[in-house]
Amino acid sequence: MQSLFDLSGKTAIITGSTRGIGKAIAEHYALHGANVVISSRTAEACEAVAAEINARGQGKAVAIPASISSKAALEDMVARARDAFGPIDILVANAASNPYYGPAGGISDEQFRKILDNNILSNHWLAQLVLPDMIEKKDGAIIIVSSIGGLKGSETIGAYCISKAADMQIARNYAVEYGRHNIRTNCIAPGLIRTDFAKALWDNPAAEERFNTQHPMRRMGISEDLAGAALLLGSRAGAYINGQTIVVDGGSTISG
Repeated sequence: MQSLFDLSGKTAIITGSTRGIGKAIAEHYALHGANVVISSRTAEACEAVAAEINARGQGKAVAIPASISSKAALEDMVARARDAFGPIDILVANAASNPYYGPAGGISDEQFRKILDNNILSNHWLAQLVLPDMIEKKDGAIIIVSSIGGLKGSETIGAYCISKAADMQIARNYAVEYGRHNIRTNCIAPGLIRTDFAKALWDNPAAEERFNTQHPMRRMGISEDLAGAALLLGSRAGAYINGQTIVVDGGSTISG
């Protein structure tokens, strides 16, 4: 029997995949046989990660840089991905922005709009770009990397949390609209993960010690902790999971 987690012959686009969570997902997708599109804003970083994956000889990778803030750039990226590997089977919308850290009263309109555009609208753009392939094949998976911030309020990253709650609703709406085509749309909601993106939240010895002391598992998450959930949702193993948000936080949200 073929493994439920086998991705052989599948093509996956993973945005924000040159570091952190996106890179871990891309690496594990390739290990399970997928052809992966490595994408972020910087061409050099994309090429370095693609070269690492290709050197392992498990799955293939191509580097296609694109900014999620540009619809034209995303259109070009998806077109080039098709040229490289054929129709798109899996989209992992991982890239996001958070240019502001502080109370809601201090955020500028420009910063707020950037968060909403990059964390919500870009995911809609990407989904619409890959859906024709999935509808034609009657198979596909769209995975949005949200956050547990979308489940609660924050005094410091409120706009980001608002955008991540909206991502969960995108998944629910797309699940209802496109489930009839055998397309599953889901979110992964990480807790605090030791990545450069979240550095402002953990790069403080006292704060990290306090977090580890209070956390049910007594540790902060790492990028590889998210790869399994993404593999589940992108593979046959997740064939009947649709419109859900899978929390991957080691127990943060259930411990207060």
